[in-house]
Amino acid sequence: MRLIHTSDWHLGRRLFDQELIEDQAAFCTWLLEQALHHEVDAVVVAGDVYDRAVPPLEAVQLLDHTFASFAAAGVPLLVTSGNHDSAIRLGFGSELSEAAGIHLRTSVTDIDRPLVLTDEHGEVALYGIPYLLPDAVMSELGAQRSHTSVLSKAVERIRTDAAGRGIGRTVVAAHAFVTGAATCESERDIRVGGIADADVGVFEGISYVALGHLHGRQTLNAPAGTSAGYSGSPLAFSFSERHHTKSVTLIDLDAVGGVSTTLLPVPVARPLRELRGRLDDLLTRANGDLADVGDDWVKVVLTDPARPADPMQRLRAVWPRTIVLDFAPEGGLVGADDDLARLATLTDPLEICAQFVAYVDNARPDPAALAVLRGAVEAATAGDNEEARI
Repeated sequence: MRLIHTSDWHLGRRLFDQELIEDQAAFCTWLLEQALHHEVDAVVVAGDVYDRAVPPLEAVQLLDHTFASFAAAGVPLLVTSGNHDSAIRLGFGSELSEAAGIHLRTSVTDIDRPLVLTDEHGEVALYGIPYLLPDAVMSELGAQRSHTSVLSKAVERIRTDAAGRGIGRTVVAAHAFVTGAATCESERDIRVGGIADADVGVFEGISYVALGHLHGRQTLNAPAGTSAGYSGSPLAFSFSERHHTKSVTLIDLDAVGGVSTTLLPVPVARPLRELRGRLDDLLTRANGDLADVGDDWVKVVLTDPARPADPMQRLRAVWPRTIVLDFAPEGGLVGADDDLARLATLTDPLEICAQFVAYVDNARPDPAALAVLRGAVEAATAGDNEEARI
């Protein structure tokens, strides 16, 4: 049995203020091409199909087109909802889409409703566990208020169903944070008190656990006889992911449920680059060792002792896709506590304004800037005096 595991498409998501829908459409097209090329029996999508509960129109249209393309090509999809999705909206029309080979698993009642496939060794049951918020489902599952408890009850249902069908090889798609996995900054925090994660041991006995939620690909140390891993997101959604090799996971399941995996790297439309240094130095290097930055998405961390004028405009003149600008001056920023302590000793409005400029720019205003501040302070003071006379 051959499958592809993917997750966390986040259709409709933006990279800061930049649209990604064209890159996401290219991924969906590529994914179908890979499914056909590798002759897979199904593609498993482990949640966070959309980026938010009410997705933008373009994202809905893209998913509709993608589902139709997979259905026309005869490639089954098993899709679960994640914590970003609206389970009801994603699951709309599930009975109709089931007939087309698009198998949506978005509710507790779907947990023990498998997609059963057959190969030369017999049957394989594919199950989908949607994101389970403990407070919302613990009563229905008879579980305690923790992710480990609700997932344990969900997997119990799966084991019971598979045993009743006499099927020994099982694959489970689950959207969850499993203990020991590494996070990155673009993922939404799903903590509820101290019950954020679940132990991988709850999946014991499952042949392969296709996990979603974390955006970095990783394999987990699962119990013997079980393989578990995150496919990661197909696109980078933050600069913390700039070193990720984005991929989907090709899964081969043998006669007894043994698993071998192959990574299929996703084509990168536009890499993410982070540059650090003084503004003038970086601009000089734009025609040298940084000439290859081109149209990459760029984050710049400026280390100038004082904040330079118009940095974003100057950076975009050489790297038009600069989308993030941070300031980390050599020697460090003025400490907030020290700044407040100095501010408490000041009574001159001009000096207070100058102190604010120094805090923002990490440098005291020059004589020209002080003249502007003095004019503003005097105008405001004159206005206050005039109002007092009235």
